[in-house]
Amino acid sequence: MVAPGKAEQLSFEEQAASLPEAARDYLEHVRVQKRLAQRTHTLYTLDLIRLQAMAAEAGAELLALQPAHIRRFAAQMHSQGRSARGIALILSGWRSFFRWAAQQDLVPFNPVEGVRGPKVPKPLPKALGVDDAVQLASYRNADADPWSEARDAAMTELLYSCGLRVGELVGLDVRPDQRTQAEGRGWIDLEAGDAHVQGKGGKRRIVPVGAAALQALRRWLAMRSSGLAGAAQLAARQEPALFIGRRGVRLSGQSVWARLRQRGHQAGLASGVHPHVLRHSFASHMLQSSGDLRAVQELLGHSSISTTQVYTRLDFQHLAQAYENAHPRAHRQEAPAQGPASDPPDQAGDD
Repeated sequence: MVAPGKAEQLSFEEQAASLPEAARDYLEHVRVQKRLAQRTHTLYTLDLIRLQAMAAEAGAELLALQPAHIRRFAAQMHSQGRSARGIALILSGWRSFFRWAAQQDLVPFNPVEGVRGPKVPKPLPKALGVDDAVQLASYRNADADPWSEARDAAMTELLYSCGLRVGELVGLDVRPDQRTQAEGRGWIDLEAGDAHVQGKGGKRRIVPVGAAALQALRRWLAMRSSGLAGAAQLAARQEPALFIGRRGVRLSGQSVWARLRQRGHQAGLASGVHPHVLRHSFASHMLQSSGDLRAVQELLGHSSISTTQVYTRLDFQHLAQAYENAHPRAHRQEAPAQGPASDPPDQAGDD
């Protein structure tokens, strides 16, 4: 075992080699049995090097650590500025090691099993402002290939109009058939103006489609197959997917991300745009306009309203910013060095 003061002077390889035999056996086990990528294996090793160093500082053997030690180590990392998410990942690595050690009868129990790190704050979803969302949705690239432009415009309009997840978008068919429902896909009903969506957990929902999105969809469908040629055109006629690529087959989620990111840049938006940004924008703008949290929950397909409530925080953030920008008394100012005002305070009641 290396003395704590000297550990930092050793190279990574030397620190790894100085780990107790049980830790080295575990790292070999996960390397061979789990076939971890080299970077992942390195992270596992660093987690155990950190644990060994903290155990040595506490005067304890690695395999003799108790839950109280682990809780103390987590508190130390938190006080040193490590993020809650980083601590959670480290604890997960330690938990896996001790689970393996228990299976090998090297420890009587897993000291990390009941230990939880600091609560990871749930970040607010990123949403576009109304003006930016409308700017993106209405953007048209006159220099682009008309076929690709019609498809990308329809995808953008539909994402913002309905608040779809990217998987729900690429899972839409032009019209329903026996395979559509059997394979868990959705479809668009242009006549009714509805999107029949297959969401998470196989849950189906119906979402209204706005007039601008319906118009963009009709433009796209008018050239969906006719804009291709040869084998691609034949494939497109046989492909049920609403959105297809140049080969005539269903577009992937990764392609939608790439196309939307590029479209955001072309439309002149400073912030990065991706499908979930439009979903968040849909939810935030609906809530700002209607105030109906239950309706937004149904439109998004959330199982629990607590998931939807994050948008109330986003909405308040928007209102607070508007107040800060617009109200003449929003900013704190130093009081002028003078006597009391000669006029009495306004006695009018609240409006």
